[in-house]
Amino acid sequence: MRYYFHSGFIALHVLHHAAERPIYGHWMLLELARHGYRVSCGTLYPTLHGLEREGLLKAREGRAGERRRKFYTITAAGRRQLDRARRGVVELAREVLTASQRKQVAARRSGRPKRKEISA
Repeated sequence: MRYYFHSGFIALHVLHHAAERPIYGHWMLLELARHGYRVSCGTLYPTLHGLEREGLLKAREGRAGERRRKFYTITAAGRRQLDRARRGVVELAREVLTASQRKQVAARRSGRPKRKEISA
């Protein structure tokens, strides 16, 4: 059953992070792993390309250190989709999480350390 929801969660994570700053594939793989996702390149890169094809992400070539990378940023359409998805997540959480689970999520979120920035 985990796989059934997996691709939507990954796409939501990608849009969220691309809204914060430009992202590239390898960084996104590491970020997803930090959240407990075991994602292969064969899953992530088609997701990035699909989001770009749908007009939700925009790609540009750049460098990260010595390596050439393709950086992705969210588009206006991607931001609208992310906003809709966030509202859906809130509504879903209200329905499926108990009050104590919602408090646990809020407590973990408030104590979360800042992520290391990437340079684009």
